[in-house]
Amino acid sequence: MLEIRDLHIAYPKSASEAVRGVSFDLSHGRMAGLVGESGSGKTTIVTAVLGLLPEGSRGSGAILFEGRNLLALPEDELRRLRWKEIALVPQGAQNSFTPVKTIGSHIEEVLRVHLGVTGETARSRAAELLEQVELDARIVKRYPHELSGGQKQRAAIALALACEPRLLLADEPTTALDVITQAGVLKLLMRLKAERDLTVLLVTHDLPLAASVCDELLVMKDGELVERGAPRKLIHSPEQPYTRRLVEAIL
Repeated sequence: MLEIRDLHIAYPKSASEAVRGVSFDLSHGRMAGLVGESGSGKTTIVTAVLGLLPEGSRGSGAILFEGRNLLALPEDELRRLRWKEIALVPQGAQNSFTPVKTIGSHIEEVLRVHLGVTGETARSRAAELLEQVELDARIVKRYPHELSGGQKQRAAIALALACEPRLLLADEPTTALDVITQAGVLKLLMRLKAERDLTVLLVTHDLPLAASVCDELLVMKDGELVERGAPRKLIHSPEQPYTRRLVEAIL
């Protein structure tokens, strides 16, 4: 479904590249974990997939989504892909919501703008989406500050899934959550992946967390993909020194 081919990304006014020569595939229905320290290039890859790099960024290689090179698509075509085919759960659920709008109004706006769904149909759909992420439907009337961290993260997932995307990019979706809440959010993502036949790219610095839920791990360091493989293999017999250090840090 998603193919990254020799991807190079440099930000405006930067002499060095944030991503250098990264290549990997993500097959339909799989969950891959993009793992590495802060600054390793993980979020840059997600931003490039969405076509949301800052103006003036330089990119080469290819990002193929079902055969279409996203790096070569005009902005109007990228807009049609976002939400309906590729959606993002951003780092920190607060980034998904405007404080002065209810959770329900956020979801209804996405439905109206991207699917043309309005009125009672949109209100009903918003409630259904919240129930699907194991929240009370009455949360449609609440504001972001009235929700706990875990509730906000679940609501952010509901928002991302509003238009039935096929590829979900989850950028550090459990940041700042306690261990029990993290486990609940990950269990939810796994259930939704199975029920909706989703393909998921999970971005995280947490190697054990990624290993517990992903079909494959992709280890990033300083803008490069240094190792990839099945979680058990990478944990028990890593080939690269950097991956070994990551594993040793959690043992």
